[in-house]
Amino acid sequence: MRILHTMLRVGNLEQSIEFYTSVLGMKLLRQKDYPDGKFTLAFVGYGPESESSVIELTYNWDTAQYDLGGGYGHIALEVDDVYQACEDIRKRGGKIIREAGPMNAGETVIAFVEDPDGYAIELIGKKSNA
Repeated sequence: MRILHTMLRVGNLEQSIEFYTSVLGMKLLRQKDYPDGKFTLAFVGYGPESESSVIELTYNWDTAQYDLGGGYGHIALEVDDVYQACEDIRKRGGKIIREAGPMNAGETVIAFVEDPDGYAIELIGKKSNA
């Protein structure tokens, strides 16, 4: 077994695709409209679905906004340098909601970014294998 994808409901598909591709550097892997169901699915990620977990962006044509609820936490992305990643994301128009620095009660360097729908994305510094 393996994790295939995480699904997020989004209010503006084009804006979300732009964020995940241009700001976070993912690729749009596939996209399909389902007219009978009045929704579109778009899959974004850093590698092919056959090798990597991806994010499914679900756009319901009649819903512009969602309540994120209290159960959602975040998606985590590993980056080489959290400080540099924050700088790059900010330059590309991304919103940093927690600046890079050591996590609470730990040493791992993290930061948080917010996507256009308000979903939190954690950036975690790559661990050295020394």
